[in-house]
Amino acid sequence: MDNYEYIIASLPVLHQEDAKSDQLVVTELLDEIRGQLSGRDAGLLDLLLEGYDPERLDAEFYRRILHHRNRFIREWFCFDLDLRNATVAYLNDSLARPEGTDMIRLEERETAEFAEEEAVQNVLNCGDILRRERGLDDLRWRKIDELTILDVFDIEAILGYAAKLKIIDRWLQLDPDSGRALFRRLVEDIRSTYDNKKQNIAI
Repeated sequence: MDNYEYIIASLPVLHQEDAKSDQLVVTELLDEIRGQLSGRDAGLLDLLLEGYDPERLDAEFYRRILHHRNRFIREWFCFDLDLRNATVAYLNDSLARPEGTDMIRLEERETAEFAEEEAVQNVLNCGDILRRERGLDDLRWRKIDELTILDVFDIEAILGYAAKLKIIDRWLQLDPDSGRALFRRLVEDIRSTYDNKKQNIAI
């Protein structure tokens, strides 16, 4: 049986800020997490990380994900696809490119509602590029929280933390101070969630 509680409890102490360079933080954390998972769950983590490889993000990838048995994987990448398409549509309009250029269209998602559409448009209409990128990642972070709000000691929670680590990794490259701040936020979230859950169990 997978000891998800142990894995999650250990996450905040996997990284000592003065021990590793920023470039190694996320890679080593993900390796640590993978090493504690069963083969099946490690496969889920690898599938999640596959979605951060631009060369793999095609219609076939998203079509495969739409029917995946894991709820977090399925719902996270549905959101990711909708967000990417909304961003590309905005760029197409801004650059006067033909409608639909570089968008990934799937029949299964043609009539799907994108609940965050208005929030995404508000972010995209922000003039500053860095603020826009941070705004989109804030939406991603909140979506992860939404998808894992009832998950504490399970694989969905771990996948959510991994997705947040990828956001942190991006900001460690774009703006290291912001990346470190996000990492501290993640650690605080983990500790708070873990402590609250343990208190509820005790009660």
